[in-house]
Amino acid sequence: MTLRNTQDNIEQSRKLISVVIPVYKKVDEFINYLDHNLMYLKDSEIIVINDDPYQSIKNRLSKYNLRLIENSTNLGFAGTIDIGVRLANHNFVFLLNSDVKLLDSSFQTTIKKFETNEKIFGITFAQKEKDGTTIGKNKLFWNQGLLQHTKADNLIEGETGWVEGGSSIIRKDLYEQIGGFDSIFSPFYWEDIELSYRARKHGYITWFDPTVLVEHHHESTIGAFWSKDQIKTIAYRNQLLCSWKNIKDTRIIFHFLFLISYLIRSIINRDFPFIYGFFKAIPFLFSSRFYKIR
Repeated sequence: MTLRNTQDNIEQSRKLISVVIPVYKKVDEFINYLDHNLMYLKDSEIIVINDDPYQSIKNRLSKYNLRLIENSTNLGFAGTIDIGVRLANHNFVFLLNSDVKLLDSSFQTTIKKFETNEKIFGITFAQKEKDGTTIGKNKLFWNQGLLQHTKADNLIEGETGWVEGGSSIIRKDLYEQIGGFDSIFSPFYWEDIELSYRARKHGYITWFDPTVLVEHHHESTIGAFWSKDQIKTIAYRNQLLCSWKNIKDTRIIFHFLFLISYLIRSIINRDFPFIYGFFKAIPFLFSSRFYKIR
């Protein structure tokens, strides 16, 4: 393939992609990243959703060629992203956190992979952390009654546990087919894991592409507005919700046996976030919202 053909393909890919960017406070940081990233997003549809109902950013974004949605209530990550995906005009939707820095336009090359494998639900990218390490490929598994996750043993291209909600491209048609992000995971964490797990249950693939590298300092926004204990409580609650939504009958007995053990150990070790997370998760079992998206 000639250089000209490659450039033509990239230009065509840009026109096939909608970019969804959720924003919660830290507007100056977001605009700095946006100014940098725009050189790689030209010709793509850009949808920004402001999840802070108390601070409009309309005036600050008036000079940009993008679509702005401002939530009237705080919806959290899952609800905010869901709005953007459903409003997207293109089938390939780039989920881009407001604190992610693009290093080039290589994400556009993933479109060809979608087109050659209709089973791919989403493609997640390699991410350069603040300390210089590269992450992005993960494993998802059941252990001791709970759905658990960890980093993969390698960064080789292939299937991954889930597509990251802040640096990946997904197919809108498949997203809508399986029900989209579940808002019970608001304000953050585990929503992308649960979505990907659901996609895989439907027979689709979640893919890791190391040739696309972005810079992402995890928790830079979350850590600014929630304490460590609050973050842990939310993470534990959502891990339990994700496990309960997807557990099979054969695992239920083991789950409750281990759950009792977890609670006892949490009391002994004074791991109060797990206890709080457990009691915050319980009410969802009696809510129709919990059973709406399966």
